Amino acid sequence: MPSFFPAIDILRDVFSSQANYTQYPSNPPLEQHLPNAPKQRRFSAWSTVDNGDIKGALSVEAQKEISQASVDARAKTGQIELYSPKYYAACTFGGLIACGVTHTAVTPLDLVKCRRQVDPKMYRGNIEAWGKISRAEGLRGTFTGWAPTFFGYSAQGAFKYGGYEYFKKFYSDLAGEEAAYRYKTGLYLAASASAELIADVALCPFEAVKVRMQTTIPPFASSTFSGISVITGKEGTAGLYKGLYPLWGRQIPYTMMKFASFETIVEAIYGYMPKSKSDYGKGVQTGVSFAGGYLAGILCAVVSHPADVMVSKLNANRQPGEAFGPAMGRIYKEIGFPGLWNGLVIRIFMIGTLTSL
Repeated sequence: MPSFFPAIDILRDVFSSQANYTQYPSNPPLEQHLPNAPKQRRFSAWSTVDNGDIKGALSVEAQKEISQASVDARAKTGQIELYSPKYYAACTFGGLIACGVTHTAVTPLDLVKCRRQVDPKMYRGNIEAWGKISRAEGLRGTFTGWAPTFFGYSAQGAFKYGGYEYFKKFYSDLAGEEAAYRYKTGLYLAASASAELIADVALCPFEAVKVRMQTTIPPFASSTFSGISVITGKEGTAGLYKGLYPLWGRQIPYTMMKFASFETIVEAIYGYMPKSKSDYGKGVQTGVSFAGGYLAGILCAVVSHPADVMVSKLNANRQPGEAFGPAMGRIYKEIGFPGLWNGLVIRIFMIGTLTSL
């Protein structure tokens, strides 16, 4: 009767250490099979349709259908194509709302900060300052300068955020894909500095009116545009821009620090947490973003505060026709190095709140 099991000698030959197995080579990488195969781009927006070889193999009609299907899909989902005119418009409008509304909301903090920078002896502390202002001028007095703040920082936010996205794309194209990916932090810093340079030109006239309204008691003008008329009537258009250089000295380091530090701080916070970012809900993610923004705001405030003091002093005390250099020297002799840090605590609170929001 035949056995259903293999013979002993067959098993010995198969499972012996001397068995001769055929070694199959591992599959070579795709590039060896297809030397001309496209490399996937480092950025998430890559698509096979964007590849020149594949796209060239498609008919004109097929390419048109694919493009139209992409447009229809974005229209249905409400998505905006990256770096399209609509995208830049959305960033510009978002920056306008974000900066204009948030800076206006913290006007009471800014009011006390500016007055203490110009005259450190005016108030002994922040609480005392708000108490005196509210008793003398009411709640409305604590929001002195809100209108030029809103107009100025709305314009600044529009140029800052819209310009940042534009220059980020512009410098990436100049550097090339590989260099842009490798040196992305430096590229982002250059883009933020370029955008802020332009944004401050839009902010400067309103900042001049705001500082004078907040540091003269009673305010030298009743509204934003009457303040512009008063300044230009006495000093010409140059009077609106006499604080531009220190404004650049304040805002450009501030913006560069904000864009450079925020993401780094948020990544560090998640690094100490037991789970990855995607594992947490929106509440936790919002809390981490708020904490990261506040810490980044502290760094921004410290880096830019001496220039912020100079902006307040120059707009309040610079004499008509006085050159920028002599004015800076005169003010520094009056206040000294410690005077460059007047109002730092209240500004840390203000900037931390703004950045986290």
